[in-house]
Amino acid sequence: MRMSVEEFHYIVHVLYKSLQKDWCNLHNKPILPEEEIVITIRFLATGQSYVSLAFAFNIGVSTVSKIIHEVMDYMWIILRPVHMGVPTRQDFLSSANTFLRKYNIPNCIGAVDGKHVRIKKPAHSGSLYFNYKRYFSCVLQAVVDGNGKFTFIDICPYGSQSDGAIFGHSDFKRGLDERAFAIPDAAKLPFTNVTMPYYFIGDGAYPLRGDLLKPIRGHNLPPWQKYYNKRISRARVVVENAFGRLTQKWRIFHTTIQCQPDTVEKIIKATCILHNIILTDVENEEAGAVLLSQEGIANQNYPDAHFRQGLVEREKLIRWFNGQSHNL
Repeated sequence: MRMSVEEFHYIVHVLYKSLQKDWCNLHNKPILPEEEIVITIRFLATGQSYVSLAFAFNIGVSTVSKIIHEVMDYMWIILRPVHMGVPTRQDFLSSANTFLRKYNIPNCIGAVDGKHVRIKKPAHSGSLYFNYKRYFSCVLQAVVDGNGKFTFIDICPYGSQSDGAIFGHSDFKRGLDERAFAIPDAAKLPFTNVTMPYYFIGDGAYPLRGDLLKPIRGHNLPPWQKYYNKRISRARVVVENAFGRLTQKWRIFHTTIQCQPDTVEKIIKATCILHNIILTDVENEEAGAVLLSQEGIANQNYPDAHFRQGLVEREKLIRWFNGQSHNL
């Protein structure tokens, strides 16, 4: 999955006016917007330092830093509404159809997970950024649709936070609680009269809710619960695939990022936007292609009503997976 010439020209076209400068006569060779975008993409794609890029492009180190920050800011401001806007009702329905077609899981509209991004330890930060994997990081929490495109992202600067804690303080959870998203009304499970709301799926670190289902904990589970876990995990791999594509394409994630946390946040936002732009063309070319590829916070920390509703909806899905929906 590579960025095509057409995609690069599209980005230049959209950002050109914002990056274009009114140069004075003292500048015989001004830095053009397309050059600024090339510098930024090379920074994200290779993880080269500002000094290395300054030497390669024969410009000052401070100029490289300013260019990269400016381009990443405009990518988020201008491209986000188009390529990562708040999903519409039709977007959610389309994602549900994709999950059903690819993974045979009904009424699922997204998968959520977290990814640690390795960074240099910020000065005087103590253990705030030190994660359970024993390195310093920021955390990207992302929700993806059935095709692996990012629909919601929340960035926590502190790597010491768990996925459940990050979810608990995220804009995504706030939107779910306030019903701010255009999620469709509950619909019948295929070939049954059982009505079930649309929902997201996550791993064991997330709380069980009516709109967020996760695998069942335990080792000695009955067969039907094991089968439910298998099906949920099979569908949830789409978000792990998305993270894999993100890190393989943008090799800056293979390094320890030598930037302050606020800059790391810009890097994550810019690469997620570029990921969606590239994946949009892949979808158009390969429609229908199938992607292969800890219980962190106790449920009692969340409102009981959410947890009880999650148990009810999970039981519906367990019985549907095992062909027992007629007993509901």
